[in-house]
Amino acid sequence: MTDSEMTLPPFLGAEDAEHDFERARVAILPVPYEKTVCWMPGTARGPEAILRASPHLELYDEQMGIEPRRCGVWTSEPLDLGSRGPEDAAPLIGRRFGQLMDAGKWVVMLGGEHSITPGAVQAAAERHADLHVVQLDAHADLRESFGGDRFSHACAMRNCLPYARVRGIGIRSYTVEEAECIAAGELPYQLIHSWEMAGDDWVARALDGLDDVPVYLTFDVDYFDPSLIPATGTPEPGGGQWWPTLAFLERLFDRARVVACDVVELAPFPGLHHADFTVARLIHKMIGILDGGRSRPQARVRGF
Repeated sequence: MTDSEMTLPPFLGAEDAEHDFERARVAILPVPYEKTVCWMPGTARGPEAILRASPHLELYDEQMGIEPRRCGVWTSEPLDLGSRGPEDAAPLIGRRFGQLMDAGKWVVMLGGEHSITPGAVQAAAERHADLHVVQLDAHADLRESFGGDRFSHACAMRNCLPYARVRGIGIRSYTVEEAECIAAGELPYQLIHSWEMAGDDWVARALDGLDDVPVYLTFDVDYFDPSLIPATGTPEPGGGQWWPTLAFLERLFDRARVVACDVVELAPFPGLHHADFTVARLIHKMIGILDGGRSRPQARVRGF
């Protein structure tokens, strides 16, 4: 590890994180990986920015009426993938992800670019039959290759399809070739465009058939509108908003069995910290929903 990695705080900070691995329910896995970004760099610094912002969160969630940390949140050392390309990195990601799942942990992988997701999805699929992926993202990521690389971040969902069906939500950017594949039904991929999310009917479509189904949630932060998260390599206008997104996540966790997740593509900007903090709070919210917030009717997110 580098000196920077050795001094990183655990998620929520040294005083409030769980240091006993056996007692923790949640495992945070930082993967500071960046090899195939196509415009603005910086995703390798994403996990560090999230971890450094997280101790400044309030531990009490005023909406759910709980302290999510009470379930036990333990943070792994960053996974060092060296100079490997994404094809060679995937087995290492899958091995570490699988180890944490086998230990009974709900894993939150912090990226890093989106090419880290297929290795984790494979590990989850090996442990959960009929796995589905729910993808919150601006981009379909269904290219067969990008820049001559079949394992690019732009191919992330294409490389998940051998292991799971995918539902893309908030999508608003893809190629003609991707559009033709989606329209022809050639791939086990469904999508809900961002512009379809102005009303409420999209929620039922997004959740249809997911009752008690194992789900891997992959959250590319460029799903959000750039007004919320400007710090990402390929921001797209017209993205998701904070409260409707949390309302959807609560519904998803309530109906499906969300077995693991990742949060990827934060590319922190020097001097601009609100994106780092917002992503840390998103993770904190998801842990709270997982660990009891969803079971408190008086604390449910209003909106749907």
